[in-house]
Amino acid sequence: MTKIITVITLFICSLLSAQTQFEQGMNKAFGLWKEGKNAEASAMFERIAAAEKTSWLPNYYVGLVNTLAVFSEKDKTKIELLLVKAQDAVDAEMLKDQSNSELYVLQALIYTGYVVADPMTNGMKYSGKVMEAYAKAKALDPNNPRAVFGEADYQLGGAKWTGVDTKPLCAQVNKAIELFGTFKPETPFSPKWGLERALEVQKTCK
Repeated sequence: MTKIITVITLFICSLLSAQTQFEQGMNKAFGLWKEGKNAEASAMFERIAAAEKTSWLPNYYVGLVNTLAVFSEKDKTKIELLLVKAQDAVDAEMLKDQSNSELYVLQALIYTGYVVADPMTNGMKYSGKVMEAYAKAKALDPNNPRAVFGEADYQLGGAKWTGVDTKPLCAQVNKAIELFGTFKPETPFSPKWGLERALEVQKTCK
């Protein structure tokens, strides 16, 4: 009996230790990202993803860090490398689970990165894919504020060329802001970004 209790205790301790290491690693990676050390943060998330295969979040953040870096990068070679790294991270998680709304939002952002990097070449090629990814994200979770806002934001970005009516899109931005207000992340590390950008876009709608 004592042996069984000892084994169970050790097992629980190891679980708590692993969880603590995961949390410490994630917090450290977020700290690096906040400092603008994108490459270091990405590498840290990659190491966590390799060690913690049951959580989709480390690879998600590998994808997000590299994708967001694209929007301030001018070197096309670097942009390609960032987007490939982001796509690899998303692909790794999509193989495990294709019912995660947040992964489709991230996929849409990756496609958007290609469009922004070279609109003339990639606009026609990727715009449909962007919308398809957002549609999947919304189908999986209609109350995901990042999915609702991202879809509207992308269309608003192209409105001056497409001539699309922006009123319904601005209504979607308003809806997304409401959803941000009621959205509850599943874990401390679950995605919760997007509200600030949505509020900025809402001002342009007015």
